[in-house]
Amino acid sequence: MKLTKHGQREWLGAAGIALCLSLVWAGLINCGFVVLGYSLLGFTWLLWMAIAAFFRVPVRQIVADPAALVSPADGVVRDIEVVKDHGIEQFAGQPLMRVGIFLSVFDVHVNRAPCDMEVQYRKYKEGRFLDARDTRCSKENESLVIAGTGSAGGKKFPVAIRQVSGAIARRIVCVPEPGSSLKKGEIYGMIKFGSRTELYFPSESGIKVCVQIGDTVRSGSTLMGRVE
Repeated sequence: MKLTKHGQREWLGAAGIALCLSLVWAGLINCGFVVLGYSLLGFTWLLWMAIAAFFRVPVRQIVADPAALVSPADGVVRDIEVVKDHGIEQFAGQPLMRVGIFLSVFDVHVNRAPCDMEVQYRKYKEGRFLDARDTRCSKENESLVIAGTGSAGGKKFPVAIRQVSGAIARRIVCVPEPGSSLKKGEIYGMIKFGSRTELYFPSESGIKVCVQIGDTVRSGSTLMGRVE
Protein backbone atom coordinates (compact mmCIF):
# COMPACT_ATOMS: atom_id res chain seq x y z
CA MET A 1 0.00 0.00 0.00
CA LYS A 2 1.50 3.32 -1.09
CA LEU A 3 1.12 6.23 1.33
CA THR A 4 1.05 9.89 0.33
CA LYS A 5 3.97 12.11 1.30
CA HIS A 6 1.43 14.76 2.32
CA GLY A 7 0.58 12.66 5.38
CA GLN A 8 4.13 11.58 6.19
CA ARG A 9 4.19 13.40 9.52
CA GLU A 10 1.10 11.53 10.70
CA TRP A 11 1.74 7.99 9.46
CA LEU A 12 5.50 8.05 10.10
CA GLY A 13 5.02 9.58 13.55
CA ALA A 14 2.38 6.98 14.38
CA ALA A 15 4.77 4.25 13.24
CA GLY A 16 7.45 5.56 15.61
CA ILE A 17 5.01 5.52 18.53
CA ALA A 18 3.89 2.02 17.56
CA LEU A 19 7.50 0.81 17.54
CA CYS A 20 8.14 2.24 21.01
CA LEU A 21 4.97 0.65 22.36
CA SER A 22 5.94 -2.64 20.73
CA LEU A 23 9.12 -2.70 22.83
CA VAL A 24 7.00 -2.25 25.96
CA TRP A 25 4.63 -5.04 24.92
CA ALA A 26 7.65 -7.28 24.15
CA GLY A 27 8.78 -6.68 27.73
CA LEU A 28 5.39 -7.85 28.99
CA ILE A 29 5.70 -11.00 26.91
CA ASN A 30 9.18 -11.69 28.32
CA CYS A 31 7.78 -11.24 31.83
CA GLY A 32 5.21 -13.97 31.23
CA PHE A 33 2.19 -11.85 30.26
CA VAL A 34 2.06 -13.56 26.89
CA VAL A 35 -1.62 -13.20 26.01
CA LEU A 36 -1.80 -9.57 27.17
CA GLY A 37 1.45 -8.65 25.44
CA TYR A 38 0.52 -10.16 22.08
CA SER A 39 -3.00 -8.68 22.29
CA LEU A 40 -1.62 -5.18 22.87
CA LEU A 41 0.98 -5.70 20.15
CA GLY A 42 -1.68 -6.71 17.63
CA PHE A 43 -3.99 -3.85 18.63
CA THR A 44 -1.16 -1.30 18.33
CA TRP A 45 -0.33 -2.25 14.76
CA LEU A 46 -3.97 -2.56 13.75
CA LEU A 47 -4.42 1.00 15.00
CA TRP A 48 -1.40 2.13 12.99
CA MET A 49 -2.82 0.48 9.86
CA ALA A 50 -6.11 2.32 10.42
CA ILE A 51 -4.25 5.65 10.65
CA ALA A 52 -2.11 4.84 7.61
CA ALA A 53 -5.22 3.95 5.60
CA PHE A 54 -6.30 7.60 5.72
CA PHE A 55 -3.20 8.44 3.67
CA ARG A 56 -3.30 5.59 1.16
CA VAL A 57 -2.84 6.26 -2.55
CA PRO A 58 -4.34 3.43 -4.60
CA VAL A 59 -3.29 2.92 -8.21
CA ARG A 60 -5.81 4.63 -10.49
CA GLN A 61 -6.38 4.30 -14.22
CA ILE A 62 -6.87 7.92 -15.29
CA VAL A 63 -9.69 8.40 -17.81
CA ALA A 64 -7.97 8.53 -21.20
CA ASP A 65 -10.67 10.47 -23.08
CA PRO A 66 -9.02 13.82 -24.01
CA ALA A 67 -12.39 15.60 -23.64
CA ALA A 68 -12.97 14.28 -20.12
CA LEU A 69 -12.89 16.03 -16.76
CA VAL A 70 -12.23 13.53 -13.99
CA SER A 71 -13.32 13.58 -10.38
CA PRO A 72 -10.94 15.58 -8.16
CA ALA A 73 -11.75 13.42 -5.12
CA ASP A 74 -13.13 10.13 -3.85
CA GLY A 75 -16.54 10.23 -2.21
CA VAL A 76 -20.23 10.74 -2.91
CA VAL A 77 -21.71 13.52 -5.05
CA ARG A 78 -23.83 15.64 -2.70
CA ASP A 79 -24.94 18.52 -4.91
CA ILE A 80 -24.88 19.71 -8.51
CA GLU A 81 -26.00 23.29 -9.06
CA VAL A 82 -25.26 26.61 -10.71
CA VAL A 83 -24.04 29.17 -8.17
CA LYS A 84 -23.35 32.88 -8.50
CA ASP A 85 -22.19 33.59 -4.95
CA HIS A 86 -19.22 31.22 -5.14
CA GLY A 87 -16.63 33.55 -3.63
CA ILE A 88 -13.98 32.84 -6.28
CA GLU A 89 -12.53 36.25 -7.15
CA GLN A 90 -10.96 34.95 -10.34
CA PHE A 91 -14.47 34.38 -11.73
CA ALA A 92 -16.37 37.14 -9.88
CA GLY A 93 -19.86 37.76 -11.26
CA GLN A 94 -19.73 34.66 -13.46
CA PRO A 95 -22.24 31.88 -12.73
CA LEU A 96 -20.44 28.58 -12.20
CA MET A 97 -21.55 24.98 -12.18
CA ARG A 98 -20.58 23.42 -8.84
CA VAL A 99 -20.28 19.69 -8.25
CA GLY A 100 -19.81 19.00 -4.53
CA ILE A 101 -18.27 15.76 -3.27
CA PHE A 102 -18.45 14.56 0.34
CA LEU A 103 -15.48 12.52 1.58
CA SER A 104 -16.03 10.29 4.59
CA VAL A 105 -13.22 9.19 6.90
CA PHE A 106 -13.12 5.91 4.97
CA ASP A 107 -12.44 7.49 1.57
CA VAL A 108 -9.06 8.15 -0.04
CA HIS A 109 -8.23 11.76 0.80
CA VAL A 110 -5.82 12.89 -1.91
CA ASN A 111 -7.05 15.42 -4.46
CA ARG A 112 -6.34 15.25 -8.20
CA ALA A 113 -6.51 17.77 -11.02
CA PRO A 114 -9.75 17.31 -13.02
CA CYS A 115 -8.03 18.21 -16.30
CA ASP A 116 -4.86 19.77 -17.62
CA MET A 117 -4.73 23.09 -15.83
CA GLU A 118 -2.70 26.28 -15.54
CA VAL A 119 -3.06 27.58 -11.98
CA GLN A 120 -3.52 31.37 -11.89
CA TYR A 121 -5.24 31.94 -8.56
CA ARG A 122 -5.01 30.53 -5.07
CA LYS A 123 -6.79 31.68 -1.92
CA TYR A 124 -7.01 30.28 1.60
CA LYS A 125 -9.97 31.23 3.77
CA GLU A 126 -10.17 30.76 7.51
CA GLY A 127 -13.50 29.51 8.76
CA ARG A 128 -15.53 27.13 10.86
CA PHE A 129 -15.38 23.35 10.97
CA LEU A 130 -18.99 22.37 10.37
CA ASP A 131 -19.81 18.82 9.28
CA ALA A 132 -18.93 18.55 5.57
CA ARG A 133 -22.50 17.37 4.90
CA ASP A 134 -23.91 20.63 6.27
CA THR A 135 -25.20 22.90 3.48
CA ARG A 136 -23.48 25.88 5.13
CA CYS A 137 -20.00 24.39 5.05
CA SER A 138 -19.17 25.56 1.52
CA LYS A 139 -19.42 29.21 2.59
CA GLU A 140 -18.55 29.08 6.28
CA ASN A 141 -15.84 26.43 6.67
CA GLU A 142 -12.10 26.74 6.28
CA SER A 143 -11.27 26.26 2.61
CA LEU A 144 -8.65 26.66 -0.08
CA VAL A 145 -9.36 27.36 -3.75
CA ILE A 146 -7.11 27.04 -6.77
CA ALA A 147 -8.41 28.33 -10.10
CA GLY A 148 -7.14 28.95 -13.58
CA THR A 149 -7.44 27.82 -17.17
CA GLY A 150 -8.33 24.21 -17.89
CA SER A 151 -8.01 22.44 -21.20
CA ALA A 152 -9.81 19.38 -22.55
CA GLY A 153 -11.21 18.32 -25.89
CA GLY A 154 -9.18 20.98 -27.67
CA LYS A 155 -10.88 23.78 -25.73
CA LYS A 156 -9.78 26.08 -22.93
CA PHE A 157 -12.11 27.13 -20.12
CA PRO A 158 -12.06 28.49 -16.55
CA VAL A 159 -11.91 25.81 -13.85
CA ALA A 160 -11.53 25.79 -10.07
CA ILE A 161 -11.29 23.26 -7.24
CA ARG A 162 -12.15 24.09 -3.65
CA GLN A 163 -10.93 21.97 -0.73
CA VAL A 164 -13.23 22.37 2.28
CA SER A 165 -12.42 21.25 5.82
CA GLY A 166 -15.02 19.32 7.79
CA ALA A 167 -15.72 18.57 11.45
CA ILE A 168 -12.82 16.09 11.57
CA ALA A 169 -10.58 17.31 8.76
CA ARG A 170 -8.70 20.39 9.91
CA ARG A 171 -5.64 20.38 7.72
CA ILE A 172 -5.73 21.26 4.02
CA VAL A 173 -2.65 20.48 1.93
CA CYS A 174 -2.35 22.18 -1.46
CA VAL A 175 0.99 22.28 -3.27
CA PRO A 176 0.36 24.34 -6.46
CA GLU A 177 0.94 28.09 -6.52
CA PRO A 178 -0.07 30.54 -9.27
CA GLY A 179 2.10 29.76 -12.28
CA SER A 180 2.02 26.00 -11.69
CA SER A 181 0.83 23.51 -14.30
CA LEU A 182 -1.13 20.34 -13.51
CA LYS A 183 -1.88 17.30 -15.64
CA LYS A 184 -5.24 15.56 -15.61
CA GLY A 185 -5.35 13.12 -12.70
CA GLU A 186 -2.19 14.52 -11.07
CA ILE A 187 -2.24 14.50 -7.26
CA TYR A 188 -1.83 18.06 -6.01
CA GLY A 189 -2.82 17.85 -2.33
CA MET A 190 -5.21 16.37 0.19
CA ILE A 191 -7.62 17.15 2.99
CA LYS A 192 -6.72 15.11 6.04
CA PHE A 193 -9.59 12.89 7.27
CA GLY A 194 -13.26 13.65 6.37
CA SER A 195 -14.02 16.66 4.17
CA ARG A 196 -15.56 18.09 1.00
CA THR A 197 -14.17 18.88 -2.45
CA GLU A 198 -15.91 21.08 -5.03
CA LEU A 199 -15.33 21.31 -8.78
CA TYR A 200 -16.32 24.55 -10.56
CA PHE A 201 -16.59 25.46 -14.24
CA PRO A 202 -18.75 27.95 -16.19
CA SER A 203 -22.34 26.79 -16.57
CA GLU A 204 -22.32 27.84 -20.24
CA SER A 205 -18.93 26.33 -21.11
CA GLY A 206 -20.29 23.39 -23.09
CA ILE A 207 -19.15 20.90 -20.43
CA LYS A 208 -21.72 18.18 -19.80
CA VAL A 209 -21.94 16.92 -16.21
CA CYS A 210 -21.68 13.12 -16.31
CA VAL A 211 -22.57 12.29 -12.69
CA GLN A 212 -25.71 12.51 -10.58
CA ILE A 213 -26.37 13.29 -6.94
CA GLY A 214 -25.71 10.16 -4.89
CA ASP A 215 -23.11 8.73 -7.27
CA THR A 216 -19.93 7.30 -5.77
CA VAL A 217 -16.88 8.76 -7.50
CA ARG A 218 -13.17 7.96 -7.53
CA SER A 219 -10.50 10.59 -8.11
CA GLY A 220 -8.93 10.35 -11.53
CA SER A 221 -10.93 7.33 -12.69
CA THR A 222 -14.53 8.63 -12.62
CA LEU A 223 -15.76 10.71 -15.56
CA MET A 224 -17.09 13.89 -13.94
CA GLY A 225 -17.78 15.94 -17.07
CA ARG A 226 -17.10 16.02 -20.78
CA VAL A 227 -16.40 18.86 -23.19
CA GLU A 228 -18.87 18.69 -26.06
